[in-house]
Amino acid sequence: MPENEYAYDASRLTVVDHPLVQHKLAILRDKDTSTKVFRELVTELAIFEGYEALRDLPLEEVEIETPLEKMRARKIAGKKIAVIPILRAGLGMVDGILSLVPSARVGHIGMYRDHETHEPVQYYCKLPPSVSERTCLIVDPMLATGGSLTAAIKFLRDAGVEDIRCLTLVSCPEGVKAVLDYDPDVRLYTCVIDRQLNGNAYILPGLGDAGDRIYGTK
Repeated sequence: MPENEYAYDASRLTVVDHPLVQHKLAILRDKDTSTKVFRELVTELAIFEGYEALRDLPLEEVEIETPLEKMRARKIAGKKIAVIPILRAGLGMVDGILSLVPSARVGHIGMYRDHETHEPVQYYCKLPPSVSERTCLIVDPMLATGGSLTAAIKFLRDAGVEDIRCLTLVSCPEGVKAVLDYDPDVRLYTCVIDRQLNGNAYILPGLGDAGDRIYGTK
């Protein structure tokens, strides 16, 4: 592809490329990886990404008592979090985020990709109460054309959400550009940016259909 064809605002993009992430991604991509292991790896990678996506949560000082003495410690300052998976593959990342933030609310956005147009078709949307007051993490393992993710961003903006952070595992340049160009304030976290899309809008080298591999379907 021509250089700079997919130029985007890299200041709002974080690639979580820790050695453990790269190791787990290699296993995730392997066509012989079992459904059980694939599902476990998606959860583990979501934890790594959630850690980075929530690194700027505000803290407040509190007084606690250790077994030895009183001290001033810091806790998260009442930040409200919502996790919004794009069905169905996004569900595979939810438990990883909830292991970090057990009190987070969970919404759901259901979309499927039309195989002719490659455009997202919405069939379900249920968001938590007071979603506009929350930091929302949209989770979906694959960022291909960006159609589903930009549609999800629109739903949340229409609901009044100001702080939107998108977490994907495998992305491509076309999708990254589409998402960052669509919304000037959204932040994007991914574990890797692959080479390109093929003619059927699948990521190359990618890992196949994440939903099928998570749930053992064809």
